[in-house]
Amino acid sequence: MNDKTSDVSSLFLLPKQKKRELREKVFEIIFFLCAALSILTTVGIIGTLVFQSIPFFQEISILEFLGGTRWSPILKPQDFGVLPLLMGTILVSVIALGFAVPIGLLIAIFLSEYAPPKLRSILKPILEILAGIPTVVYGYFALTFVTPQLQSLIPNLMIFNALSAGLVMGLMITPMICSLSEDAMMAVPQSLRNAALALGARKMEVSTKIVVPAASSGIIASCLLAFSRAIGETMLVTIAAGATPKMSINPLESIQTMTAYIVQLALGETPHGSLEYNTIFAVGLLLFIVTLFINLIGHLLIQHWKEPT
Repeated sequence: MNDKTSDVSSLFLLPKQKKRELREKVFEIIFFLCAALSILTTVGIIGTLVFQSIPFFQEISILEFLGGTRWSPILKPQDFGVLPLLMGTILVSVIALGFAVPIGLLIAIFLSEYAPPKLRSILKPILEILAGIPTVVYGYFALTFVTPQLQSLIPNLMIFNALSAGLVMGLMITPMICSLSEDAMMAVPQSLRNAALALGARKMEVSTKIVVPAASSGIIASCLLAFSRAIGETMLVTIAAGATPKMSINPLESIQTMTAYIVQLALGETPHGSLEYNTIFAVGLLLFIVTLFINLIGHLLIQHWKEPT
């Protein structure tokens, strides 16, 4: 009797097991296709940048492109030294990080170590709203509000300048640093905090000497991710930083970033396939390499700071 009952129950379970296996197989295929699509998209982007840049580097040497200090591909005499664009990009990004990192870390420490759970659940979504504001809005905010306020403090400040663009960009990437750093701090075991408090450490000492070092890998990752985001930002710097490529570290002057140049030339009347048009892909390829280099450095730093398990 028991054998018959088990046989009957197995007949009912067999279709369910087959459905479950079929469902798992379907999801496995979907996940594989999504992963393959992301890889193919990356390969397609790299291929487009490389093949479209080949005609440019057939006429302009890589040494002239990377070592030149004057960028004027449209106006004659033409110069194709990309260092002014690279300098402007790094200048604005460094200003943004200098503004966003301390503020983002302080907010993350407050949310992780001091804020009650109910207050944290309210403040964190409000901060993350800043990440959803269109960058065009940030650009006009920098141009029409931040720059006039800075001009009242700095009389010789130009209308288009790196300082205003960098500060507003720092405001834009602050939620990214804050959110990721706070998640890393929340992942620190509570036992470490309790042990430090039991030894007589103050709350501030626990936060800065225990929690922050323990979450250093996540904090570094958030800062480097924000740095990559700042380097790739387009509309904000196009509107607020200006369109004057120059070798200058003065944040009070007008500069031009790599992304702003791509926008400027893409919206113009440059003939397709010309040398001037191909500079878009050469600059885009350099931007991709710089971002990849930053991500590789971040990966190495994270592996260095990661605690062995």
